Amino acid sequence: MASMIGYKPGQGYWTRLGSALGFGAVVAFGASWVWSEMDRFGDLPFERLYLQGGLAAAILLLGGIFVYWLVYVRPKFGEFLIATEGEMKKVNWSTRREVLGSTWVVICISVIIASMLFVVDLGFSMFFEWIGVLDLRG
Repeated sequence: MASMIGYKPGQGYWTRLGSALGFGAVVAFGASWVWSEMDRFGDLPFERLYLQGGLAAAILLLGGIFVYWLVYVRPKFGEFLIATEGEMKKVNWSTRREVLGSTWVVICISVIIASMLFVVDLGFSMFFEWIGVLDLRG
């Protein structure tokens, strides 16, 4: 990792590990999906289990190699992860109280806007029914 000379030896370890685990979970879910989709095929000249296992194993192996290459071998991606980790440490995260207060504001404003739209919709419905364009009773 010659291009990562400006970084400390252990820097980015947890970010790389978390990224690898996340990508690995996606690969595992993909292999599981392929396994379950193999039930859709009709009769095969050999045992279906061999095809399911072979495809799932191939996806896991190739996906694992790709994830390892992307996260641990490719220098630019590693530098990106390290830079992202550094920037995330600079973020001023909101407190629980601020998040709850903002959430209640959003909920209240949403209810107010929904109520206003309901009244406007009800008014339009009554108006169009009154002039005979809309028949809600029949």
